[in-house]
Amino acid sequence: MATQVQHSSLSSSGPTFSEIVYGVWNWDSISTDQADALFKTCLKHNITTFDNADIYGGYACETIFGEVYSHNAAAVPRESIQVVSKTGICLISEKRPLHEIKFYDTSKEHIIKSARNSVDVLHARYLDLFLLHRPDPLMNPQEVAEAFHFLKTNGFVKHFGVSNFTPSQFSLLSSYLPPDIQLLTNQIQLSPTYTSPLYDGTLDQLTEKRLRPMTWSPLRGLFGVNQDERSARVVAALQKIGSELGGVEEDKVALAWNLKHPSKPFPIIGTLKTDRVTKAADSTKIQLTRQQWFRILAAGEGREVP
Repeated sequence: MATQVQHSSLSSSGPTFSEIVYGVWNWDSISTDQADALFKTCLKHNITTFDNADIYGGYACETIFGEVYSHNAAAVPRESIQVVSKTGICLISEKRPLHEIKFYDTSKEHIIKSARNSVDVLHARYLDLFLLHRPDPLMNPQEVAEAFHFLKTNGFVKHFGVSNFTPSQFSLLSSYLPPDIQLLTNQIQLSPTYTSPLYDGTLDQLTEKRLRPMTWSPLRGLFGVNQDERSARVVAALQKIGSELGGVEEDKVALAWNLKHPSKPFPIIGTLKTDRVTKAADSTKIQLTRQQWFRILAAGEGREVP
């Protein structure tokens, strides 16, 4: 029987997500049939949370997801999946002819326009979670608060969060939000080859607030053709620990490393192979010992802890 990924809450006020999240950022490089197969494989494993952003695939991936979901909507009620999207990054693109340079835009007008467009092209009716994609040095937190209030009041978005924010940026924006709106997560990079959030206060802040991170690229740099010395050390450690666990593949061990952190991350996978979706689901059953977790950390950092 296919492994069924468990669901749990991002915060005390929701939403409930699958403990592995699927990210669609590469769907512009595959056919609709391949995307459909990935969507169905996710559902087979009870992976029901899908991470999008307006810019993915040069503003194409949300539309592709919307087409795939529409094709399956009769069998997949909207309430049975969770749709996440992000805004704030503006790319040079034929689809955005007014953009002369890559820049950030967290103005009230842009946030509202982007969220409404995402709801439309995703065929989602609403977004379960809407994130600011990157910190914007020109962010006016009062405008952001007004935009979030409009989107929630008018039923476009249920919950809000941020991505790649520092703890101080997270606190700043939180301080401007009305009582009925909270930032419920910070979507951050975390992997054995990128460990900064363990030390810079990001995970500490979320744990203090009883919030849970979403972690992007949990396998970044480990298995590609451009593997560096650091990645090679980590893969060797993953392979050895996988052997100790009875022949568990190294990508499953790497996700288990992410899942073990006490902040209880929701890792986001972006594989384009259905068998790797299955492996990601299987990773939720793996329990690393404390020493195994620290061996992977040491491999990634090139030294033992002080």
